[in-house]
Amino acid sequence: MFRFLKLTILISFLAWTAHGAKLGEDGLYEEPWITTTFMDLREDLEEASDNQKRLLILFEQKGCGYCKRMHEKVYSVPEIASKLQQDFFVIRINIFGDLEVTDFDGQTLPEKEIVQKWGVMFTPTMMFFPKNVPVNLTAPKAAVVTMPGAFAKGTTNLLLDWVLLEGYNGDEHLQKFIARNLNVD
Repeated sequence: MFRFLKLTILISFLAWTAHGAKLGEDGLYEEPWITTTFMDLREDLEEASDNQKRLLILFEQKGCGYCKRMHEKVYSVPEIASKLQQDFFVIRINIFGDLEVTDFDGQTLPEKEIVQKWGVMFTPTMMFFPKNVPVNLTAPKAAVVTMPGAFAKGTTNLLLDWVLLEGYNGDEHLQKFIARNLNVD
């Protein structure tokens, strides 16, 4: 029995560490939790709500080393991947892309222009939204948190938890929530 348990643990560990982020034809990483949509944020928010999920925009670009790190070392962690799949409706914007995106305020622009409008300059960046967005707000004004950068798995996992718990409605800042909950070994 002990040998079987050791073998199971070894196989699980090897499967987890062997996760190679797969690149799509567009040079961006493919994940089962990234949803392809018509990039209309109002429609995406409604679909997220219909599925009891939170809307998350992931900003990436081809050749981004930090994006690669996140896909290989953070998003591949089973707990994080599961949370992204089950609790978030994730769409991706390529900061140099040409797909049309319709903002919450109704304006439609190509990806590369909308990121300029929104002031997104770094990849990866994660932009999270509340369950409801008032009319005529732009995405950055509606976002409950925008997190630029590549972070460790513990910080990323707690960020996802904080959004799901609607910590932004409370009096505990995200940094304090992370500091209080992060297990530092």
